[in-house]
Amino acid sequence: MKAIVIEKTESRQHSGIKNLDASELPDGDVSIRVEYSTINYKDALAITGASPVVRKWPMIPGIDLAGTVEQSSHPRWKQGDRVILNGWGVGEVHEGGLAQRANVKGDWLIALPSVFTTRQAMIIGTAGYTAALCVDALVHHGIRPDDGEILVTAASGGVGSIAIALLAEAGYTVVASTGKTSEEPYLKGLGATRTIDRAALSESGKPLQKELYAGAIDAVGGNTLANVCAQLRYRGAVAACGLAESPKFPTTVMPFILRGVTLYGVDSVMAPIAIREQAWERLARDLKVDILESVATDITLSGALELANDVLAGKIRGRLVVDVTE
Repeated sequence: MKAIVIEKTESRQHSGIKNLDASELPDGDVSIRVEYSTINYKDALAITGASPVVRKWPMIPGIDLAGTVEQSSHPRWKQGDRVILNGWGVGEVHEGGLAQRANVKGDWLIALPSVFTTRQAMIIGTAGYTAALCVDALVHHGIRPDDGEILVTAASGGVGSIAIALLAEAGYTVVASTGKTSEEPYLKGLGATRTIDRAALSESGKPLQKELYAGAIDAVGGNTLANVCAQLRYRGAVAACGLAESPKFPTTVMPFILRGVTLYGVDSVMAPIAIREQAWERLARDLKVDILESVATDITLSGALELANDVLAGKIRGRLVVDVTE
């Protein structure tokens, strides 16, 4: 089997493609023939060593995988089942999905929705599944389409792209924040009604600003998230799921105690199975295949190594889907 392997010596980290024997994989009650994986922001951090994502060495990165069960001692899964895995520490403390085989716990898996191929599931990946969790948070908060515009930051990225498509399909009016003016046709094609320059949100701002948005989905943190909170309408809500700008949150309690704003923290790594299945049900219901194709770029394992730095630099539009079989 081929896999990307991250190794570390005292002085440096190295990531490369290696040929391994499947017997070198850790134990798991389900063995999977992996067909596709993805490159998420966290995967790029792991491959480049830009942040201490990996906790065990050597490590096969890849927090996502989709494929077919080859062997199983888990009561829920049998040979031939098509499955998806997102998160659970895979690619961080347990060998991940950027490989042609994986041994995992059956409790980590969900069934591949029948409307998707394994490739389409990995176009979605953790980024799209996280976007669905964010949309669910806003819907459960009680925000309706006629309550006002929904802001999506980092709009041309993986989370942002899928979030726009899901919100638009559900009838919401979506404003896309992006630093790439050239991406306006792409974002409007996904369903955004208009775009704004991310620079309008990235500088330090007042703790309370003009009420503009009924809700928001934010994947960048920092000043952007602080300004988003300051611009939410009374009893609005933001679902926060990333820190591409910064892990800091330089704001005050004023939006929360004077306007009743709610900040939802969205975790995709350890979310319970029932919540994951609900998110994938939304994706299966509301995400059109042609939208998926418009956000996808197909690469191989070697391409994953080559493009990791571009992911961190925000140069990638949409989603990178990795065909691990090539």
